[in-house]
Amino acid sequence: MALFICLAVLVCLSAALLQWTNLRFRKKVLPPGTLGWPLFGETAKFLTRGPEFMKARGARYGRFFKSHVFGCPTVVSMDPDVNRYILMNESKGLVPGYPQSMLDIVGNRNIAAVHGSTHKYMRAALFSLINPAMIKDQILSNVDSFVRSHLASWEGTIVDIQKETKEMAFLSMLRQICGTQPDEFIQEIVPEFFNLVLGTLSLPINFPGTNYRCGVQARRNIVRMLRKLMEERRGECPSPSPRPYDMLDDMLRTDDEYKHKLSDEEIIDQIMTLLYSGYETVSTTSMMAVKYLHDNPVALHELRREHMEIRAKKKAEDPVDWNDFKSMKFTRAVIFETLRLATVVNGVLRKTTKDLELNGFEIPKGWRIYVYLREMNYDQCVYPEPLAFNPWRWLEKDGERRSNNLLFGGGTRVCPGKELGIAEISTFLHYFVIKYRWEEIGGAKMRKFPRVSAPNGLHIRVSSYSTPT
Repeated sequence: MALFICLAVLVCLSAALLQWTNLRFRKKVLPPGTLGWPLFGETAKFLTRGPEFMKARGARYGRFFKSHVFGCPTVVSMDPDVNRYILMNESKGLVPGYPQSMLDIVGNRNIAAVHGSTHKYMRAALFSLINPAMIKDQILSNVDSFVRSHLASWEGTIVDIQKETKEMAFLSMLRQICGTQPDEFIQEIVPEFFNLVLGTLSLPINFPGTNYRCGVQARRNIVRMLRKLMEERRGECPSPSPRPYDMLDDMLRTDDEYKHKLSDEEIIDQIMTLLYSGYETVSTTSMMAVKYLHDNPVALHELRREHMEIRAKKKAEDPVDWNDFKSMKFTRAVIFETLRLATVVNGVLRKTTKDLELNGFEIPKGWRIYVYLREMNYDQCVYPEPLAFNPWRWLEKDGERRSNNLLFGGGTRVCPGKELGIAEISTFLHYFVIKYRWEEIGGAKMRKFPRVSAPNGLHIRVSSYSTPT
């Protein structure tokens, strides 16, 4: 009886809240669509049905419609021109609008969350760590060493490429940030980080067992570990033999000439940003490149030819250097085509700071706008035969510089780690295709929303490239 009463009260409150919401905005010319249930909105449908949900709403309401996801009224835009305007005009009443779950877990001071002068400052501090000069002089050789080690024992084994690329992307970035760490540190931080990632795309419901609760707890544990590491670094005595470069030392610098001095909280959120953004893009793109290349022997042959030519000019022990990286034209095309076809980033969120007129409708202050990029990636007017894996399309004139290429964001929000991510994936592909051939074991089921993943893993049998299969 008590349970029935509670359910009845909840239904009544939900209905009243829904009616209040409708009355609140009835005088505004809102985009078509529905806000769904109060509080929960259409989040469940959005997360479970993804592209089908978008297509159904688009067919019913058009390319610009309202919904309610992640606890907030949200306008979804699938219009390429409107999307480009939104990404290029952040200062005109639009700021980052990421879900509260992501802000709570990745951090309020991460570069994707801040705007205005704070964004400019944080972006400059981040770019000072991962700009092309730093990649060339400091980072690339470390990435090369790590990738070689990570791939060394794959021959003659069956590998879950999804699991391996996740570990590779995270551990490689962790090494760039804080150098080589004891096994105990690695064993503790890896599962915490994977819990953190799960919590970023969830409703902020702080109940035991929810992904959000696990993500928040994982952040607390990682922050504790990072603070301890920072204290140890500050307490170290100067060493006559300097430690190999890592980003944490750079962020902790206190000399007067260093212009990017960050608070401990800002340093932690910078580290979270580097770990999270690098992990998501690098791991998924690496996995899906292996998948697409396996299914496209002509593209694999061309990629292997490019890397064999690079390796033929070097000794076996020579690392990939900056000139090698810049010569990987087809590799770069493979990466862009993988990002497009797999749609690693489905969209980005902005929030209105004032009532805004957009695309002929009124968007109330505080609403979010979801710039949905997936349909742009499959627009046959832009990409002929959009469902085909065709890296050669990116070698055409202005292929990468086309105005509708938003794979790494747009405007002032172009990903500052773009070149670092491409360098990491390129190095992985270099050693993978010159050392190995592979075949898939079983038909892996792929899921592309809300994240690209293989729910049961993507297993491949790996053999030496020089050994016939």
